[in-house]
Amino acid sequence: MSAREYLRSITRDVHDRVDARFSAFDLSTVDGYADFLDAQAAAFLSVEEALDRAGAGDLLPDWPDRRRSDALKSDLAALGRGVPDGNAAPDYPDEASMWGGIYVLEGSRLGGKILRKGVAKELPKSFLDPPAKGSWGKFIAALERNLYDRVVLQRAGFSAVETFACFENL
Repeated sequence: MSAREYLRSITRDVHDRVDARFSAFDLSTVDGYADFLDAQAAAFLSVEEALDRAGAGDLLPDWPDRRRSDALKSDLAALGRGVPDGNAAPDYPDEASMWGGIYVLEGSRLGGKILRKGVAKELPKSFLDPPAKGSWGKFIAALERNLYDRVVLQRAGFSAVETFACFENL
């Protein structure tokens, strides 16, 4: 089983719950979309910051380009919202843990591409901008190179579940 397949399998239940939670927002209205971004920010900002502190930039040379906290803050400001208090992010004490956390954030970027279609045309959408062409493929290739044995995969899987839980427990 590939690392991607393993992570998808181990996170399936919590991923489905998080998807259901965020799918409940009405993205076609200003208030619904702003509430959605508030909920995202409560988890996303602290997770991305924790990954920064842990050294995600050492794992992925293009990490600075993958970061979306500034885009999220900008979209919130354009809607007249401040930055909400954040959830406590998981710890990312090792590379495997960081890969699990990054997997969740990179997957959310793919989901954002789909959600973007439901956002009213006049609303700011930089947080939901699609990934650069080839970005997901490069990430998966790096993931596969680095999550190479059962123990490392299990640590990454545990971290991915914890990261999803941060989004679920708002």
